[in-house]
Amino acid sequence: MTEAGVDRRLTTIVATDVVGYSRLMAADEAGTHARLKALRTGLIEPAIAAHRGRLVKLMGDGILIEFASAVDAVSFAVDLQRAIAERMAEVPEGRRIVLRIGINIGDIIVEGGDIYGDGVNIAARLEGLAEPGGVCIARNVHDQVKGKVAFLFDDLGARAVKNIPEPIEVFGVRLDRRPPPGDTESAQLALPQKPSIAVLAFANMSADSEQEFFADGIAEDIITALSKFRSLFVIARNSSFAFKGQSVDVRDVSAKLGVRYLVEGSVRRAGNRVRITAQLIDAIDDKHLWAERYDRELEDIFAVQDEVTHAIVSTIEPRLASVERQRAQRKPTESLDAWESYQRGLWHFYRYEPGESVEALRFLRHAIELDPSFSSAHAGLAFALYYRVVLGFSNDRDGDLAQAFESARTGVRLDDGDPFALVALGRVHTLRGEHDAAIAACDAAIALNPSYANAHFGRAHSLWMAGRPAEAILSHDEAMRLSPRDPMMWAFMASKAIALILLGRYDEGLDWARRAQQQRPDPPIWSIMPEVSALSRLGRLDEARATLERARALKPDASLVFVDQALPFAHADDREHFVRGLREAGLPD
Repeated sequence: MTEAGVDRRLTTIVATDVVGYSRLMAADEAGTHARLKALRTGLIEPAIAAHRGRLVKLMGDGILIEFASAVDAVSFAVDLQRAIAERMAEVPEGRRIVLRIGINIGDIIVEGGDIYGDGVNIAARLEGLAEPGGVCIARNVHDQVKGKVAFLFDDLGARAVKNIPEPIEVFGVRLDRRPPPGDTESAQLALPQKPSIAVLAFANMSADSEQEFFADGIAEDIITALSKFRSLFVIARNSSFAFKGQSVDVRDVSAKLGVRYLVEGSVRRAGNRVRITAQLIDAIDDKHLWAERYDRELEDIFAVQDEVTHAIVSTIEPRLASVERQRAQRKPTESLDAWESYQRGLWHFYRYEPGESVEALRFLRHAIELDPSFSSAHAGLAFALYYRVVLGFSNDRDGDLAQAFESARTGVRLDDGDPFALVALGRVHTLRGEHDAAIAACDAAIALNPSYANAHFGRAHSLWMAGRPAEAILSHDEAMRLSPRDPMMWAFMASKAIALILLGRYDEGLDWARRAQQQRPDPPIWSIMPEVSALSRLGRLDEARATLERARALKPDASLVFVDQALPFAHADDREHFVRGLREAGLPD
């Protein structure tokens, strides 16, 4: 508060307005109102939430939004304009909803939930300078995001605007010049504005090679704990573990993952004692910020993990409040044997192969036998059963799906603050065709852990099956950014390919399906099916038939029934849009 009792703060303001709103209302008042309302609730408001913004107020055909981060604000604006363009592509030109967007950083007056001041007025003036479907930003925004986003900008010079005494230096954002989010090989990832960190797989220094799962578990628990801090951008386990066993250059890893900070460590276990070493590195400046060694009795392992996590966080973000630190506290099982069995089960699960799947189930069930109150073990079992069904490994689909649902619900009941359990429940809801429940579960997981790539992916997968493919693409891109080297990247890409096919963007869908197949030497069937559909819809039936033969070599009994069981579309039109290409290529009923 200032001395005068006025509440002020510095923030990033986004102003939007509908181009030609009066003309649209005059031509079709009811239809325009309905389209704008659907756009707000189905696309704009979810995009605001996904980019951590706050909707301040609706102003007729305009919207005022604020963001704590300029990077989030610009990313929101660009992603929103692209998504709207996709949604409006099939609407007659005279009825399309088209936005202009302006963005400014300014000192504002806060009164209740509303905001006022020149900072707001300048954002509104910038919106008026934007091209239809475009984004204009002030110089202060440009200076904050430059080098942190992959967009390009046009310097539009200084502009004099109404009621603002000094000219404003304006930049336009080029919406057509950004590397594809999944193309991490050809474009270096921009650093997020908030502290970004990756925890590499801890080296197993024990004489027993079987203890490798133990070292993996230590690093993974630290990732999970750090991910619960909203102030951090944390790379997913699957991407950071992609460098396991390699002699790495920290700057190279930093560039490939798009993070500033790295955590490296090792675990040596002998009998009932364990030694954990960890170090925190500023990879950009190539500086060691912190290092520590912990020698403990094995029974004290959870306290050691909490100590390591707290030390890392207090080095990166010393001003974190104690309540934020408490969010990093994991809920450990009281049985170390159960925890070890759970970690061993995940070690097999992450290989996504039929034989490994059987082993994963065995160890996860053993963990539950040892500790029935261990929520993560129930969630892990649900995930393992879910993927057995989706990947076609299951010999009892209905039985495995029912058990997966019960295990996921048990995990959430035991700990409704565990993002892993919530996403497990969401994935099973998806397979049951309960897409609203699936999206809600993934949203709850993201609220607890904003850096959880699998939650964003699960949300995306359900969105397009629920008939919302344009929104799904935003969530797919977020998942790929959070885990750019994920071994399950094939699934992220294949799912995005289907969303693009549902939007009628067959060439792009074909490209993403083929990218998905390049992620593994033995592409799973669900990375091939979208290629079949896209080729057929493009009229390239000979290629589609040849591609379908590759898919049926993996699963000779593949049929439209198999597709329907794995992809329970909410709408018959969407289902027909995708399976028509498969049917034309020769996939039997």
